[in-house]
Amino acid sequence: MRKRGAMGEPVEQIVRRKLSDEVFDRLERLITSGELKPGDEMPSERVLMERFGVGRPAIREAMQALAKMGLVNISHGERAKVLQLTAKSIFRQVDLTAKIMLSQSSDSLEQLKSARIFFERGMAREAALRATRKDVDELHEIVERQRASLGDADGFISADMQFHTRIAQISGNPIFTAVSEAMLAWLKTYHTDMLIWTGKEKLTLVEHEEILACLAENDADEAEQAMLKHLERSRSLYSK
Repeated sequence: MRKRGAMGEPVEQIVRRKLSDEVFDRLERLITSGELKPGDEMPSERVLMERFGVGRPAIREAMQALAKMGLVNISHGERAKVLQLTAKSIFRQVDLTAKIMLSQSSDSLEQLKSARIFFERGMAREAALRATRKDVDELHEIVERQRASLGDADGFISADMQFHTRIAQISGNPIFTAVSEAMLAWLKTYHTDMLIWTGKEKLTLVEHEEILACLAENDADEAEQAMLKHLERSRSLYSK
């Protein structure tokens, strides 16, 4: 039963917060308000202790929390510095938790595969509409580097990831590039061994060449279909 006060009104209990949480909130506001900008040094521990009226442990705990969120960089012997947030740095903050989620659930892995196919179909269309001669030449170089890596699992997969990320880069949108890099990194754990042991490397190269040919012709419909065929075929190679 919910407690009520002397006047019969519901009691709204005030939960006491840790001092470090209060310090964290104030430091975060200094950054989000723009008072502290990317590249700026954070105030010293002594200054913060005096400003907020707390001890050194609360300051250090709050600073560590900021560092874990990617808001500041802490180096031994130096003042912490405010970091420039980018789409890439934000995704890096969730790398570990994403990989743990995938390792614990086969449903999550299947959902990520589906999300990647949905995303890359769109990227292929966008790239076909925007691709320049320079873009096509650079993608061709990646395919040739991948071909030269046959038999080298790490080199082959690295070139594979570069090919797909380079297609996302053609959009000119850094968020698309960051999403591509993140999904590929999360899937890599479940891909390398299967790709090499099933002997599908040469088929992968053929499909990459087909996608590249569509991009060179600026044919969005065919580029999307070539990407869809490639990813649907390789979908089974990602397994736990």
